[in-house]
Amino acid sequence: MQRSAGSSRRRRHHTRPLLGGAVAVIAAGALTVTGLVSTAQAADVNNAKNAGFESGLANWTCSAGSGATVSSPVRSGTSALKATPAGQDNAKCSQTVAVKPNSTYALSSWVQGGYAYLGVTGSGTTDVSTWTPGSTTWTKLSTSFKTGANTTSVTVYTHGWYGQSAYFADDVEVTGPDGGGGGDGPGPVIPAAPAGLTAGATTTSSVSLSWNAVSGATGYKVYRDGVQAATSTGTSATVTGLAADTAYQFSVSATNAAGESVKSAAVNARTAKPGSGGPGPAVPKHAVTGYWQNFNNGAAVQKLTDVPADYDIIAVSFADATPTPGAVTFKLDTAGLNGYTDAQFRADIKTKQAQGKNVIISIGGELGTVRVDNDASATAFANSVYALMQDYGFNGVDIDLENGLNATYMTKALRQLSAKAGSGLVITMAPQTIDMQSTSGEYFKTALNVKDILTVVNMQYYNSGSMLGCDGKVYSQGSVDFLTALACIQLEGGLDPSQVGIGVPASTRGAGSGYVSPSIVNAALDCLTKGTNCGSFKPSKTYPSLRGAMTWSTNWDATAGFAWSKAVGPHVRSLP
Repeated sequence: MQRSAGSSRRRRHHTRPLLGGAVAVIAAGALTVTGLVSTAQAADVNNAKNAGFESGLANWTCSAGSGATVSSPVRSGTSALKATPAGQDNAKCSQTVAVKPNSTYALSSWVQGGYAYLGVTGSGTTDVSTWTPGSTTWTKLSTSFKTGANTTSVTVYTHGWYGQSAYFADDVEVTGPDGGGGGDGPGPVIPAAPAGLTAGATTTSSVSLSWNAVSGATGYKVYRDGVQAATSTGTSATVTGLAADTAYQFSVSATNAAGESVKSAAVNARTAKPGSGGPGPAVPKHAVTGYWQNFNNGAAVQKLTDVPADYDIIAVSFADATPTPGAVTFKLDTAGLNGYTDAQFRADIKTKQAQGKNVIISIGGELGTVRVDNDASATAFANSVYALMQDYGFNGVDIDLENGLNATYMTKALRQLSAKAGSGLVITMAPQTIDMQSTSGEYFKTALNVKDILTVVNMQYYNSGSMLGCDGKVYSQGSVDFLTALACIQLEGGLDPSQVGIGVPASTRGAGSGYVSPSIVNAALDCLTKGTNCGSFKPSKTYPSLRGAMTWSTNWDATAGFAWSKAVGPHVRSLP
């Protein structure tokens, strides 16, 4: 955001018949029993390792973190692969398989879900592939290939297609002569204990927990004070049925077919006090976010009470870095805001909240240099933001770091903040366009890491130039296609539609490039939520719960006579 105007198993055996037949051998009388055995062909084996994903993703590599093992749906055993395409990534999962030269192999896999491809490269002859456009039931893909004279390994792969839904795969087979790779490989081993257990949002009767994924795990058990309280197939869980204002200790273990790991290091959490509720009003199903400038850059100077009612979330811009890494502070620019006093500002926060609005503190901006890149700075960030929330009454935080973000430690910081603030905490993000092109980006990873406590990501659809949409095509900023095709990346990349908003400048002076008229914003909202008013790009499905829109800034909106909020605000409220 600018401070200035310019500025992702089984082994099958086949036995070949004895050449010539046993009768011919006996009649000839020329071969001993040993000689008879020597004419048999070795049984074919499945040369793929971990072919049924019973050991998680062991032996498999998935592009951009797109792959994960799931317990449902599965074709056999207890696990299957789920791979999710996003942006420029087609969710390719591959394995190097040992084979014999000059041999023929049958390649197959069972698939379900979206577009799914199965193929092989490096055969030394003709590489092959096969695919299906999608299925709601398990469908078998089959083909075969022959290895070259010097081929001792091939790469077997599955992948989906850009902008399409996730696909599932199970029971991969590369059946033929034993290449010496050990067939389907060893069975699963008991997984390691989960690390990174963190307590998140709390209510009077529940505590949210999250932890790091464990290789080879197919599920997790959550313990409360040493007693199992919940299970999960993912890396988060919410323990319910707790007493208010009570301290609990939690730990988690990882499980698979081989057994259960030891428990993780324990964490402590306390449920909320009765009647404490959340930090502020609930955010509407469809909401408009506006940034309020704590500085004068030529836009209209405003008090908080000057911000129109069309705005549901007001992000105060910006908190500033302190000499302590990760820590932030805030001071009202009274001189730049024509004498607007700190006491008036604090009172106006309460006034807006009484009107059902959320006022949050934004961290970063074009010139912001807040660094959260280790445990100490993550804790400093959480503590300092929470201190500002208690001091001024802010309802949450906006992450607008345009100078680098570390997903690991920002995730820790936001979860620590959530543990302090409770379930009503508002967390918004305003990444630049480039930050949300792939799920492998640090911003995108952070958003997905905190998905259970995230309110909305309002990506900045400006100051970026042309970008790729979820269909792999290039779109120029300033068009409805640019807004919809890029939003599709987030919507299909793992964010809930309620966590996606369209961020645009309020006027031509609000950004260096990328301004679109309010009518284009409204058309994009219609396209994404209802499938109407689309341009050349039309999503494969609609997202009725899309959160809404954001603008930089309420001040530039005021400068332009509030043309943006007067048009977009009512339209957002009219969405399905």
